[in-house]
Amino acid sequence: MNRRRFLGIAAAATGLSLLPARLRAEGVPIRTWRGVALGADACLQFAHPDPAEADRLIGICLEEVARLERVFSLYRPDSALSRLNRESALDAPPADLVRLLAEAVGIGRRTDGAFDPTVQPLWQLYAGHFGRSGADPDGPPAVAVRGALGLVDYRSLRVEPGRVAFARRGMAATLNGIAQGYVTDRVAERLKAEGMGDVLVDMGEIRALGHHPAGRPWTVGLKDHTDEGRTVETLEVADRAVATSGGYGTLFDPAGRFTHLFDPASGGCAWEWLAVTVTAPDATTADALSTALSVVPEDRARTILNRFPGVAARFTRRDGSVIALRA
Repeated sequence: MNRRRFLGIAAAATGLSLLPARLRAEGVPIRTWRGVALGADACLQFAHPDPAEADRLIGICLEEVARLERVFSLYRPDSALSRLNRESALDAPPADLVRLLAEAVGIGRRTDGAFDPTVQPLWQLYAGHFGRSGADPDGPPAVAVRGALGLVDYRSLRVEPGRVAFARRGMAATLNGIAQGYVTDRVAERLKAEGMGDVLVDMGEIRALGHHPAGRPWTVGLKDHTDEGRTVETLEVADRAVATSGGYGTLFDPAGRFTHLFDPASGGCAWEWLAVTVTAPDATTADALSTALSVVPEDRARTILNRFPGVAARFTRRDGSVIALRA
């Protein structure tokens, strides 16, 4: 899946010109790595005086990403998540799978089911429907949607240290609404453990440790979903995470009526908001909440946000107007 990015790093690019005079004089550049992680554009940025050590740190991060992809990827048949979905149960699961599934179930509970990691049967239904030639542009038949919806229920996912399992055959999980944030957090933790205090990590979602080496907060631009060359707002972040969800990221049909954001209550595709951006203390929470808040109306969004201290959200309506809510 290609994820069109709504978030962009607006002012943290490579180059000595961004460094304060002292660091420029000492020849300390900002190191930047760019690539792909879990199907999303990825980036690391930090200042370091030793190129070899900077390369070692980047290597550690890439090893961590590769390790976690072997756990969470839906596109690798050998991943732990793929095996769980095939077999409906997994004994001795990787600790990261247990940790993230438990977190996903917990956020499902705190959002009254607006976030549900078991919506994968809906994805399979819609992708299969629109992948066929001559597909009905009005979407899958209602009876098929009801059948898939009967397999969606985070409460039927059993998560224990030694075993994870679905209560019913045919259930399946996706962590696409939370895994990028989790990977971002794990990479940030690895760099912090190596003594790095000022880092920008973007592994599909953004986590800022400390400040930009120039002494200011890291700067994150929110890009116009219709024109990625235009920034609609700039956020300054330090020791915070930012994540955005929007149905524009993956469209099933040319008209854009059906997207990858599913309402776990109805089985339909969410149309409440054009985009939702969340800032939170960690990227895992920001990622999951941006997904959950995308499928609920404003009154429910307020109720959910009040359960997450330190979290703020920016909602873009379909007419382009914006509202901001804070816990």
